Amino acid sequence: VQLQASGGGLVQPGGSLRLSCAVSGSIFSINAMGWYRQTTGKQRELVAEITSGGNTNYADSVKDRFTISRDNAKNTVYLQMTSLKPEDTAVYYCKTRTVVPITLYEYVYWGQGTQVTVSS
Repeated sequence: VQLQASGGGLVQPGGSLRLSCAVSGSIFSINAMGWYRQTTGKQRELVAEITSGGNTNYADSVKDRFTISRDNAKNTVYLQMTSLKPEDTAVYYCKTRTVVPITLYEYVYWGQGTQVTVSS
């Protein structure tokens, strides 16, 4: 199973970005999907997550600014980020809880990370 994240970049404060993370490989089903972020010297933190049923959970710092969504037909999770602040600068990682065929075991997979920089 591979996760390919994209959409990061440099944006001015108040701007918007949309991150995407496509999941490929041997997949039976995908349960929760989420986005985390990490800055140098700090632990990776949850930004937002979405269950297979569409229930969402957000970090307080991004509520009302970020929206997580998923396209189950494309095995892709998105993070729409608006009203970006310099403190949103970080490497953003996608994460999935994926059930694989045959064994039907659930595994946690991480994407490679995409840099988001908010600066004027």
